[in-house]
Amino acid sequence: MLLGPEEMKRITQEVLSASDAEHVEVVVSAAETHLTRFANSRIHQNVSEQNVQIRVRAVTGRRVGVATVNDASSGALAKVAATALRIARLQPENPDFRSLPAPRPIANINAFVSRTADCSPELRGRSVSTVCQLAKEDDLVASGAFTTAASELCVANSLGVLAYAPSTFADLATVIMSEDSSGYASATSPDVGQIDPEELARQAIGKALRSRNPTALEPGAYAVILEEDAVAEMLSYLAYLGLGALAVQEGRSFMAGKLGQRITGSNISLWDDGLDPTGLPITFDFEGTPKQRVDLIVDGVANAVVYDSYTAGRENRASTGHALPAPNAFGPFPGNLFMKPGTYQKGKMLQGIDRGLWVTRFHYVNPVHPLKAVLTGMTRDGTFLIEHGEVTRPVQNLRFTQGVLEALSRVEAIGSRTKLCGSYFGGSRVPALRIGEFTFTSATRS
Repeated sequence: MLLGPEEMKRITQEVLSASDAEHVEVVVSAAETHLTRFANSRIHQNVSEQNVQIRVRAVTGRRVGVATVNDASSGALAKVAATALRIARLQPENPDFRSLPAPRPIANINAFVSRTADCSPELRGRSVSTVCQLAKEDDLVASGAFTTAASELCVANSLGVLAYAPSTFADLATVIMSEDSSGYASATSPDVGQIDPEELARQAIGKALRSRNPTALEPGAYAVILEEDAVAEMLSYLAYLGLGALAVQEGRSFMAGKLGQRITGSNISLWDDGLDPTGLPITFDFEGTPKQRVDLIVDGVANAVVYDSYTAGRENRASTGHALPAPNAFGPFPGNLFMKPGTYQKGKMLQGIDRGLWVTRFHYVNPVHPLKAVLTGMTRDGTFLIEHGEVTRPVQNLRFTQGVLEALSRVEAIGSRTKLCGSYFGGSRVPALRIGEFTFTSATRS
């Protein structure tokens, strides 16, 4: 059950009043998450989770302690406030800690859709049934998951910050398979009404049918067309590896020493914007600091990274509103990525490719060399050979080992349409890409 703004604010004020710390921050998050999971063309799991978490950050001098609880009773709130302070007193001083953030104006953007929050198990079940029935008509097997969620975030501190925002999230993803093929499709939106299960089923079915009887292909460097899900996966790792200020300050980011220099092709622009309603908007971070648009890469030039109050304080600058929940050794994170679209229809990207690969998505991706942003992973759920500007036949999946910045320096065409793809913290809206050379290092068994 969601608490509503008045109850969440009451909880924060009760903790602030109960704490004896010099300064204190309270983050209250509440969520209702519902999941309908299916396999073998049948629903096998229907679960719901409700939770409230109260996270308290206490400051004494330059010592900081954090404690959490999911009990909103007065006794529990007083106890968690005291526990956070006790932890702070046991910590060594952090010479780089400046202060909790002061209040700043926060935009008012509606990210809450009632029909998503009210989505019933029956509605999710009917949507899943549509996917499964369409798969059965072609003697295919469907699996996947349909998630709907509603959440609230409230942040307050003893310096006057008080921010509240509700949001919703819906995501339907399916893999449809035969004995030797598979196809994938997904959709993400704050509005469950924007998700079309029949369209997703037909996308995945089409790929499953076209990818039957795949043949082996020798590893090597190929031109590729990466669909949006593959691009989003690649960019999420780019964000993870080095688009936050702490990674730069610690010298473990590919952006370190490169600000103002060209790092990708001039046709690449990448930014983070939690205020864009076409993404999964959130107007403030976990410190109650308002989100700002940050232009990370502009026309191929490394331009900026994102900051929270701690990393901003180390450079005597302002936070960009990208803090994760404390305690956070990872640093600030850009969770609302956007890539500038181009002018190409996806199918038109095939023209001029003599021999290449069409890639639906990646999986099992891992970093190989963070400073060079090199990743390894595998293709999945629809990989096809391109010959003389046409998709000719399905191929067995391949493992890639590729530097992301190198790949983004070889982009020959960018799709005119973008897709919203969910991720662990937020989401990204990206186009498909045609890349002149992408390195595949080995074949897989399927």
